[in-house]
Amino acid sequence: MNPQRHGFNHTCKLYQKLRFAALVCGAAFLFYGCTNDIEVIKAFSSPETLPSIHIVNYETTFTDSGIVRFYMKAPELKRFETDNEPFDEFPQGLYLVKYDNNRRVVSSISARYAKRFIREKKWEAKNDVVAVNAIGDTLKTEQLILDEQEEKIYSEQYVRIVRPDQIITGIGFESDQSMESWRIKNPRGTIYVQVNRQPVENPDSLFIEERTLSPMDIQP
Repeated sequence: MNPQRHGFNHTCKLYQKLRFAALVCGAAFLFYGCTNDIEVIKAFSSPETLPSIHIVNYETTFTDSGIVRFYMKAPELKRFETDNEPFDEFPQGLYLVKYDNNRRVVSSISARYAKRFIREKKWEAKNDVVAVNAIGDTLKTEQLILDEQEEKIYSEQYVRIVRPDQIITGIGFESDQSMESWRIKNPRGTIYVQVNRQPVENPDSLFIEERTLSPMDIQP
């Protein structure tokens, strides 16, 4: 036998074995990668992560026994059909108005982000939340819960209530949905507001001076 030919055949067989091993490893790597991709696709395509409804420039009313109770407007609505708790998400915020039986506005809430938990009938408003009642009392906070079943709104966060003659601050807040009867759980302080009624160059503007007054400054 030719020694050179024998060495050549041995080299070819070794090359074929290495090539086969490389193909097996490559196939295993490809299969592993595809498996991971499938898991990722499943994760992204599950109801937990993809909305079943996506609406832009959403606007609607909520009725009870034929009476309009709420009006809502939002730049974007996403509904998620989760197993535990389906919810509506408003990633760009919303504006919500509550009416009385005569369709008069009794309160309104605006926020930069919100969720509505459908089964629990609860709303969570977050980020620059502003709530206003019929007489102009304005609540400002970073989180507010509206409970439709209990017909109340509340917060455990820092709150600031602006009234025509005072600003009240504290931690925690609760009220009826109309904000007619409200209280701050842990008041922190009150700033009394004095309106400067001197003539101004622009009659459409009004200068408000805020200062903390002593008890002697408050008239009965």
